[in-house]
Amino acid sequence: MRGKKIHIFDTSLRDGEQVPGCKLNTKQKLDIAKNLEYLGVDVIEAGFPISSPGDYKSVQYISKTISNTIVCALSRAVKKDIEVAGESIKFAKKPRIHTGIGTSDCHIRYKFNSTPEKIMDLAINAVKYAKKFVEDVEFYAEDAGRTKNEFLAKICEKVIKYGATVINIADTTGSCLPEQYGKKIRFLMENVKGIHKIILSTHCHDDLGLATANSLYGIINGAQQVECTVNGIGERAGNTSLEEIVMIIKQNKKLNLITNVNTKLISYISNLVSKHTGMIIPANKAIVGINAFSHSSGIHQDGVIKKKETYESIDPKEVGVNNSSIILTARSGRAALNYRYQQLGCFLNKDSLDLVYSKFIEYADKKKEINNEELKTILKKSNLNQHNGTIKIV
Repeated sequence: MRGKKIHIFDTSLRDGEQVPGCKLNTKQKLDIAKNLEYLGVDVIEAGFPISSPGDYKSVQYISKTISNTIVCALSRAVKKDIEVAGESIKFAKKPRIHTGIGTSDCHIRYKFNSTPEKIMDLAINAVKYAKKFVEDVEFYAEDAGRTKNEFLAKICEKVIKYGATVINIADTTGSCLPEQYGKKIRFLMENVKGIHKIILSTHCHDDLGLATANSLYGIINGAQQVECTVNGIGERAGNTSLEEIVMIIKQNKKLNLITNVNTKLISYISNLVSKHTGMIIPANKAIVGINAFSHSSGIHQDGVIKKKETYESIDPKEVGVNNSSIILTARSGRAALNYRYQQLGCFLNKDSLDLVYSKFIEYADKKKEINNEELKTILKKSNLNQHNGTIKIV
């Protein structure tokens, strides 16, 4: 049994690009889109076509280029938006329009100065109109995280009736707790007529650092699609991180879930998105940060050298990283120092290692990290030779 398929909807080119200071040109978007297809995502949200001529052009170019992945264009529940979105993806082999509206009391009252009844009509009309351009229509309930479940269920039932193929339950402000968001998905799965005919999707923001956890609870409770971004980029604190949710699914077999993502390409796509967007990956970022597979504590280093699983839950090769890193600092022990010298072709017996270690600590206390050239200097200053038990191969 292979497990239940979870669709990966990547919105790095739309929601991800909304980060202040991040602006992608058409060539960069096309490069990222091609690599997302190689990665194996199911849907690429290519942009918000009505927002600018440049974004329209980018969505159109991506639509012409991508062969096997659904290409999605965002619109508001506005006729002109939907028309422009439909026109931008008319060359796509697998086109989707993503249209919707805010459904929470807060959005209805303060954003739209409207009523639930009018919002319901706008949602229905948006889906009906989008169906004139494409068969695959995704409806987003913006701020669904703060929407009352009963009203959310009613609006979901209506848009399904009029042709929605996917429904996005957006935790727009990242305010839900995982259990709360999971229960919301479960409520919809159990109370919306026709819900099993469509794909229910998560779309979570990271304002409280819970985007990935909320998405996980969403799919555990019945959602079949996760909307996410590479490196977790996105509005404010960002979105669900693609690499996190994919690796959680892959590592936890008991979930009985699968994706189409080739995880060995994760490191590459992460660096590509970082380069094009100018968004630096935090060193401690899960899965893709430079420190994700680096060890500097002596206790951890000793364990990893003996058996990697002692302090690594993921094999770095699974995400395209060649090896773990043993970083030498003042917190490092003899095992790590010996390991690094062996990598340089220097083999030390116990007495020699003790002598070199004392010199190493003198250096390490003054620096953040000891590199290979400094290791060679330490070795020379320790006055070792073959008679002391040192064999220098290189």
